[in-house]
Amino acid sequence: MTLPNDLKPSTIAAQAGGVIDWPSGGVVPPMQPSTTFVRDEDYALVNPDNIYSRDNSDIVRITENVLARLEGAEEALLFPSGMAAIAALVRTLPNGATIVVQSGIYWGTTKWLRDFCARRKIGLHEVDASDAGALEAACAAHKPDLLFIETPSNPWLKTVDIAHAANCAHKAGGLLAVDSTAATPVLQRPLELGCDVVMHSATKGINGHSDVLAGVLATSAPAAKTWTDIKADRHDAGAVIGPFEAWLLLRGMRTLPLRVERMSRSAQAIAEYLSAHPKVTDVYYPGLESHPGHDIAARQMQGGFGCLMSFLVEGGAAEALKVVGKLKLFHRATSLGGVESLVEHRHTIEPHTGIPPSLIRVSVGIEDAGDLIADLEQALG
Repeated sequence: MTLPNDLKPSTIAAQAGGVIDWPSGGVVPPMQPSTTFVRDEDYALVNPDNIYSRDNSDIVRITENVLARLEGAEEALLFPSGMAAIAALVRTLPNGATIVVQSGIYWGTTKWLRDFCARRKIGLHEVDASDAGALEAACAAHKPDLLFIETPSNPWLKTVDIAHAANCAHKAGGLLAVDSTAATPVLQRPLELGCDVVMHSATKGINGHSDVLAGVLATSAPAAKTWTDIKADRHDAGAVIGPFEAWLLLRGMRTLPLRVERMSRSAQAIAEYLSAHPKVTDVYYPGLESHPGHDIAARQMQGGFGCLMSFLVEGGAAEALKVVGKLKLFHRATSLGGVESLVEHRHTIEPHTGIPPSLIRVSVGIEDAGDLIADLEQALG
């Protein structure tokens, strides 16, 4: 069944892109685990679309199609993790190329880029991309082949003007890639703002159930050389997702708009509560009017501001860890975007990256917002 092109994201997601299992009549898309596919007596493929599962999987294609439609993209590609997706993109650059990357983003991205660019003699320049003037100056000076930003950023929740970033990258002759993980395609569609490639760690909000590792790249220009190089790299290097993981991802995505709506609404209430608490010295959440990037976020994010926030408590590491240790409903665990609320003392994990010892990062789940606020109240004392 082919769904119309003018449907809302909630309908596309709930209907799994219109796919059902016609042989059985099941309303759930089927999952075929086979790694290889049979040929007939004349050695012709029984199904011309499937030769070997590294690059041929019906459930992977179904899931990619739903992701593309949610993102407003022409094509999407799945990877076994978000970092695998980033690596496939960056590996398309030749030795001697130049990258401008936003500072203060997910540390795993920054660390990998630093190491990879040093090995490949690729120029890497880090800039606070939320500062429009600094970003424009960096792109003008370094002429990047690739500008990579993350908005909202993790864990600082900085907001970057995607349309401005695209203009800066294109004026310099390069491409813009946006890590939109914290927003998900429900709240933000970077391709519509001029981005060339959008990336998600689908492990997070897109899956939403903390049980699948996955990454995705999407584009509006599938014929572009960078995109064809990414597809070749995925096939040749084997950075593919398994059929069961793709099936689980699709299953989680069917409630994505519903989850994001609930999480964003609860996160807004929690951010407002924290910003008024006497033991909280600052709250980083783009939904707050006091947030430096609020106006940009309100312009380019539709329907909410996501589940991720960070806040600072009075004191230092000891005080922050005491609050984290007293929480009863927030699981003390790394990641974000799941149905269960998570809390993290980021400085314990990344003491060398400039994270303040008093910073607490929170991923708001789908629990009752009042219950979560009461848990924070008792923990903050």
